[in-house]
Amino acid sequence: MIYDDIIVGSAHDFGAHTFTREEIKRFAGLYDPQHFHVDEDAAADSLLGGLCASGWHTASVMVGLLSRYFAREAERARLSGRPAAPMGPSPGFDDLRWIRPVYPDDTIAFVGEVSAKRVSKSRPQWGLVSIETTGANQKGEPVFSFIGHVFVARNAAP
Repeated sequence: MIYDDIIVGSAHDFGAHTFTREEIKRFAGLYDPQHFHVDEDAAADSLLGGLCASGWHTASVMVGLLSRYFAREAERARLSGRPAAPMGPSPGFDDLRWIRPVYPDDTIAFVGEVSAKRVSKSRPQWGLVSIETTGANQKGEPVFSFIGHVFVARNAAP
């Protein structure tokens, strides 16, 4: 897949992840040790009403799923004889939202829609693609959203 193959409005299913109690505590213990992420009793008395995943944990899972998705897409393109240009780094994101808590045993499905693309002014061999990504739990309730931006090579050999 190269920049020119990307269609504004196209939808992408990045996959889903089930957050376990142990995983929530492990991630939070390392990176976000707030009481509602690590202590079940304290979490029960918090505004969130129970142990829940760090928003950064949710975002990290999403980035992993998104990265593996686009790596699979590039490999599919390569295997079918189409150009497979590398994706570059992300220059940032906009409008990050943690809409609802992610509790133990919640399964969050992440999807994205390409919302914009443009050629980079400073690096014309690269395009900049914006993807609106959302995560919803098993009840269909939105729990996460953001608009990510990523550089995509405009040809197979940037």
